[in-house]
Amino acid sequence: MIELEACVATQSWVNREYRRGLRTHPCGAPVLRISGEVRALGVWCQENNLTLNINKTKEMIVDFRKQQREHPPIHIDGTVVERVASFKFLGIHITDKLNLSTHTDSIVKKAQQRLFNLRRLKKFGLSPKSLTNFYRCTIESILAGCITAWYGNCSTLNRKALQRVVRSAQRITGGKLPALQDTYTTRCHRKAIKIIKDINHPSHCLFTPLSSRSRGQYRCIKAGTERLKNSFYLKAIRLLNSHH
Repeated sequence: MIELEACVATQSWVNREYRRGLRTHPCGAPVLRISGEVRALGVWCQENNLTLNINKTKEMIVDFRKQQREHPPIHIDGTVVERVASFKFLGIHITDKLNLSTHTDSIVKKAQQRLFNLRRLKKFGLSPKSLTNFYRCTIESILAGCITAWYGNCSTLNRKALQRVVRSAQRITGGKLPALQDTYTTRCHRKAIKIIKDINHPSHCLFTPLSSRSRGQYRCIKAGTERLKNSFYLKAIRLLNSHH
């Protein structure tokens, strides 16, 4: 319980300092003075009897500016933090290019390994219903894990690789299985409804209703990049508006 409370307290501090850091740049660009923030985090941890595990701390720089700048390394207690090109966070592989090929390759490999078990169960004479249940528990759960966060920005090649796994499982089970695109759309809509109903949700303010004449319609968020256009929030708003 103490470790959990310490973890929650640290995360709360990081989130607060991150939001404050985003507002400090005079030009309005989201540039963090990360070195100073890391030092402040280290001091805060010491004052609250916490220790940062430097071996598990990684630095990843996401910078799409045309003129690349040299970024000085981050130090914690005199030790340089390892800089990586990709990192697994909450089950999703994130790269410094925000490319999802690493993540899709990883989950496709895991799902294909479980297809072997599905084939074995079919040889043992399990019914199509039992095979479908096994697929949903062990394969679909991998393919659709946090799908609202990453599927929208998958490339066509990535989506085809994911759907091939579903088709293979469909041939084994002998029943109709939902396409990943349909699963993604359903979960986006369901999650958006939950956020709208929860006024305490941090993203509740992003769903702004239009005038009373357009009941059930929500204001679209302006998107300057294709990446933002394909993100969950814009996709969810388009789905909500299309259902009315």
